Amino acid sequence: MNVRFCPLVSGSSGNSTYIGNGDTHILIDAGVSCKQIVEHIRQLDIEPENINAIFITHEHIDHIKGAGVLSRKYNIPVYATPGTWQGIGNTVGDFAPENVRYVSPGQMMVVGDLCVKPFAIPHDTIEPVAYSVFTESRKLTVATDIGHATDIVKENIYDSDVLLFEANHDIDMLKNGSYPWPLKQRILGEKGHLSNEASGETLGEIMNGRLKYIFLGHLSKENNEPHLCYETVNGILDSCGIKTGKHVQLDMASRFTNSMMVEL
Repeated sequence: MNVRFCPLVSGSSGNSTYIGNGDTHILIDAGVSCKQIVEHIRQLDIEPENINAIFITHEHIDHIKGAGVLSRKYNIPVYATPGTWQGIGNTVGDFAPENVRYVSPGQMMVVGDLCVKPFAIPHDTIEPVAYSVFTESRKLTVATDIGHATDIVKENIYDSDVLLFEANHDIDMLKNGSYPWPLKQRILGEKGHLSNEASGETLGEIMNGRLKYIFLGHLSKENNEPHLCYETVNGILDSCGIKTGKHVQLDMASRFTNSMMVEL
């Protein structure tokens, strides 16, 4: 049975990724409005009432904005760590008690035909995670909002078939940009966001023959450019002997529109 992977939106203004296998359909994050997410998934010929679960990485609004309305309107369970639920509070409205579900880093969850494993990431929220999703023979991972690539992060992205990975900012653009210095420090810090360079270096380190598709995502609107991000990461991979288009497909996750659908 084939599995499908499609970043719906990815960037500092909102994030959501669709993963589906047969009759099972899930979202990783719901960081734009319910209306927008419904439009995105209908482009994949999926109706919102057929979404089985929403998995939340952390409580920042660009990852949770539409989660409350989606859950209430279509009776969708929402999964997050206890810390993330604490951070969400009533930010996006109330959730039906039966739709409040909990995950723990390292603990596998089963939703229909998919197994979902959260793993801890370093970010400036209460208890953030990224997710790997498993079928019988495939592994698909969404890992963004990472201050630095810890051993746990590397271990969990290592043997993925498809990976959405953060490349948030160009260091020079950020340092020379208009952000106030405390915000620059936060982004550059151990619990901030991965730069293009750090993203490329991490990918070069964990690359193996299994990884087929890499999406670079969660780009900053102010401190990055898609072509600069691509060229930086592609150059680092090339220096590691990894040829994009031959050894792996490298693509950019779109900020406002569905990215390329990967089906394996």
